[in-house]
Amino acid sequence: MDRLEHATALDPLARLVSARVRDLPLGSLRDVLHGHWLGHPAHPVLVEVPIGTWLSAAVLDCLPGQHRAASALIGVGIAAAAPAALTGWVDWAEQGPRQKRVGLVHAVVNGTAVVLYSGSLVARIRGRSGSGKALGFAGLSMVGLGSALGGHLAYRQASGANHAESVPSLVRAGWHDIGAVTDFEAGRPFRRHVDEVPVVVVREADDVHVLADACSHRGGPLSGGTVRDGCVRCPWHDSVFRLADGWNVHGPATAPQPAFDARVVGARVEVRLRDPEPGLSAEVPE
Repeated sequence: MDRLEHATALDPLARLVSARVRDLPLGSLRDVLHGHWLGHPAHPVLVEVPIGTWLSAAVLDCLPGQHRAASALIGVGIAAAAPAALTGWVDWAEQGPRQKRVGLVHAVVNGTAVVLYSGSLVARIRGRSGSGKALGFAGLSMVGLGSALGGHLAYRQASGANHAESVPSLVRAGWHDIGAVTDFEAGRPFRRHVDEVPVVVVREADDVHVLADACSHRGGPLSGGTVRDGCVRCPWHDSVFRLADGWNVHGPATAPQPAFDARVVGARVEVRLRDPEPGLSAEVPE
């Protein structure tokens, strides 16, 4: 897996495919595919259907008299693979180079599984049950390998993880001074720190808005982004967050940004984490 992460030979193909995926005219459907409505990526949810049906079909293939049921399950899995793959491609196109290398192989392996299961279904329909079962078990082996690659993407490479989740446990309760009001030119994002946690500060007229600076999608610096219509846009993958409360208005981010309350005391700006969970702030989990 580590060698695959560093396989730079995959980069030209990854750049080409990701550009094509990002150019797809999906409009607002893109946020749906990212899982914006769900609060986390939709891809892991959708892949449960093909994996579950294909595994169930393998079990039925080991039992007598279950030919039709196994064939039906394989057909359902093939149909469900299309939306699962689409969500995966849309998420993959917004990842970093190392994630894209692993993800590209993940997609090829899963595509191979679909081809094998399609061949299995055709063989079963033609009455060649032995070949159908053999192709089905070959497809299941590819599914297992694809799942291992997907697990590496999710848990080792943090693809789809909330990269701002740790903020509430790193900021002490109470108010923190981050500078004079005059330090923050209106309408521009500025980077400051609260207990070593980077935050983005934007002053609009009499209001000061403060969010965690590391984008929840991939950790991009919001302080390097653009401010427009009460929102800040991440410079890395164009996630948009509402300054007032950190809500993720547009993806690929599926989690909101931690937000801070702000006040002006004697021409100084003070902030505190908004509604931290009791007993969590600045504590190391057991």
